[in-house]
Formats: sequence, structure tokens, C-alpha cells
Amino acid sequence: MKKVKFYSIVILIVIISLSLVGCGSGNQQKAIQIKGSDTEVNVVQHLAESYMESSDLKISVTGGGSGTGIAALINNEVDIANSSRDMKESEIENAENNNITPVRFIIAMDGLSIVVNETNSVKELTVEEIGKIFKGEINNWSQLGGSDLPISLYGRQSNSGTYIFFRDKVLKGDYSQDMKRMNGNAQIVESIKADKAGISYVGVGYAVDENNNEVDGLKIVNVAIDENTTAVSPLKAENVKNGSYPLARPLNQYIDGKPEGALLDFIKYELSAEGQNIVVDEGFYPISPEFQEINEKNLGL
Repeated sequence: MKKVKFYSIVILIVIISLSLVGCGSGNQQKAIQIKGSDTEVNVVQHLAESYMESSDLKISVTGGGSGTGIAALINNEVDIANSSRDMKESEIENAENNNITPVRFIIAMDGLSIVVNETNSVKELTVEEIGKIFKGEINNWSQLGGSDLPISLYGRQSNSGTYIFFRDKVLKGDYSQDMKRMNGNAQIVESIKADKAGISYVGVGYAVDENNNEVDGLKIVNVAIDENTTAVSPLKAENVKNGSYPLARPLNQYIDGKPEGALLDFIKYELSAEGQNIVVDEGFYPISPEFQEINEKNLGL
């Protein structure tokens, strides 16, 4: 009887041990929640769809703006926050106070594009001119060599990472009160196509079609760092990669701590050759060596 009882205990211990092994975080995670940047939502959705074709993992991708995604990460409501801007110091502090350790990685490069109606004769602008336009200091296209038309401003809502990036990088001040605030890149594109006097900014992937040509009805303006440099297009990858296009920026994702298990596998896929091909198909650009180093350091790949 004692032997039977002993073997029963051994068997019970083995069963419990196997159950605990099956409860490892990497094996148990069956779903990933991603939220944030509207600039990134389409490309990340396609990355997720491609990954799920050969995986049981369920990945949900929603927009709402970079600020919304970061807030969700801070509140431990998502696994990944998409953000087209860097996290603010105050956001990092709030996260740490909530026992969240934000870790950044970069999935793509964007040439943030200045778009006007295809009928607009203005072909290039400096960063300073663009800033003055969106602050309301230049308010007629004739001031820039174009037609005598009052300029119509279109921009994003304040929870948008692109709104903040553009304000801090280009305006270095406040937007004009006359700027119409749109909910996303797609709404901006349709507005500019319908308004001959319109100007706005969108992620390059939204300004081009499947052949990486300008969307019908839009014109992408070449941009110069200043009046002493040559204006260049964001449609050429080398301009974004080497920094000659002044509105180039990384597209970020933030997670809580070092990734592992299913989350790590998905991130590796995004950064793989196959994942970066999807990035290019969506009209964006692969990550540069500089950002590859950041990814390797932060993710321990």
C-alpha cells in the first residue's frame, strides 16, 4: 500500500510539473493587442495579417493616435503601442509609476509628406516656409509663387503623434487657429484632393498608390532644409535614409519590458526581411542601420 501511495504521489507531481510548464508566458499568450498611431495602423495590420497566416496567434490592430496607444500601454491595456513620435519624459515617468517599463523599437522609416492639390503650381518649399504656412504667417499661395488663392490648412488632432512631430519639428510654435483638424491620414488625402487651395502633411505611405506613384489628385511637394539647400522628394528612399529629406522620421512601437515568447516572435517578424518587404509594399522605407542598432540593443536580438 505504501508503494502504491508513493507512486501515486510521484505521478501527481509529474502531472503538476507538466501543467506548470504549459503555463509559461511564452506558450500561453494566444493574442496580442496593438493600438496607436494612425500612420502605422495599415502597415502594422498587414504585418499582422501576414504573420497570422502561419501562426495560431491572434493579433488585433487599432488606431486612435499615438497618444492613445501610449496611454493604453501605460494603463497595461495593450501589448504594443504604435507611435509615430518618441514617448515624452512625462509619459515614461507615468508608465514607470504604474510599473510599466517602456522599451522602444523601430519598424519602419517615414518621409512625412507635404501634400497639395494636383492643380497647385508650387513644387517646392523650405521647412521655414512650411512652418510659416501652418502658423498662418503665410496665408496666400501667391506669396509662394502660386495662384492668388487663400491657403486652406488641414492637419491632425492633438492626440496624433504626427501632429506633435510636425509642430515640434517644423512649426516650433502653435498651429494657426484656421487649421482644420482631421481624424486621420485618409481623411486628409480626400480633403486635399477636393480643395485646390489645400495643404497638409501625411505619412508617405498614404500619399502614394500601390506602384509608389502619387495618389491621383495629390501632389507631393519637394522640401528643402533651408533656402541654401536643394529641395528633395520623400519618394526617393535614399533621401529619407541619408537625412537629406528634412521630414524623415522613424515609426516606433513601445512595449512593456523585454519581449519574450509570442510577442518576441512577432517583433522579430516585423524586423525580418519579409516584414521589411511589407513595409516597402505599404509605401514606407526599411529601418536604417542606426535604428537597427537601437532595435538590437533594446530587444536583445
